[in-house]
Amino acid sequence: MLFTPLLLFLIALIAFLSIVIVQQGTVAVVTIFGKYSRVLTPGLNFKIPFIELIYRKISIQNRSVELAFQAITADQANVNFKAMLVYSVLNQDEETIKNVAFKFIDEASFMQALIRTIEGSIRSFVATKRQSEILALRSEIIEHVKSQIDTLLESWGYHLTDLQLNDIAFDEVIMRSMAQVVASSNLKAAAENEGQALLITKTKAAEAEGNAIKISAEAEKTAAQLRGQGVALFREEVAKGMAESAKVMNEADLDASLILFSIWTEAVKHFAENSKGNVIFLDGSTDGMEKTMKQLLAIEKLNSPPTGKLPPISSATR
Repeated sequence: MLFTPLLLFLIALIAFLSIVIVQQGTVAVVTIFGKYSRVLTPGLNFKIPFIELIYRKISIQNRSVELAFQAITADQANVNFKAMLVYSVLNQDEETIKNVAFKFIDEASFMQALIRTIEGSIRSFVATKRQSEILALRSEIIEHVKSQIDTLLESWGYHLTDLQLNDIAFDEVIMRSMAQVVASSNLKAAAENEGQALLITKTKAAEAEGNAIKISAEAEKTAAQLRGQGVALFREEVAKGMAESAKVMNEADLDASLILFSIWTEAVKHFAENSKGNVIFLDGSTDGMEKTMKQLLAIEKLNSPPTGKLPPISSATR
């Protein structure tokens, strides 16, 4: 009677110890007497109790770790890095799982090796660059690290999914000097731009002034030409009118010197009507008038055609 409950208890215990449930995203490595046997995949699995043991459960999901370390450039400047590393098991092949399970004694040893490898790769790259180059080489640093450790990680059964350099900073003294350099460069650029703007303004103003002078000179030239043409046309019309008057008076057998006398009297009238306080002396005596008429006749003779007929001045002054 006691044997049956004991047997049932042993059967239940063996069944319980035979069942292995592996969570999604995880695989289990089974050993027999310390030697690798097989890999259990996610879900319900069975093993031989007391003979097969679960050596290690390995997550095949992505894992991340943050890094903070320091490197020295070729010109002896300290650079502080903060990075985030994302890695995962390379694949679920049996050989890959065996590497992950047995390459390192535990997870802490693997993490130490991974972090030190990445830090060493970045330090070796930074040591060949100058301080002024580092900030512009973020993507080059990442590519260098990946190319250096990808093969090594694969031999460990892992794959470097992503490496992000979240922060690259220098010592406070260097940061202040870099800020001063940037400020000086900005001031220099601002001064150069201001000088260029002033030069352009002065140049445009000089060009505008030159164009204005040129336009004014052209306008003055045109105005002078028009004034000259107007005076010439006026003189031409006056000459034509005097010639016509002389011709009419000659045909009527009249003394043509009356024209000159009329011009002289019109001039006297114009002086009287349009003068504004100026004093003009005219000799109104007979001798003065005769002298003036002789001068006008002399001018008329110079401007008249050879066939013109002018009587003596005495007839105009009677």
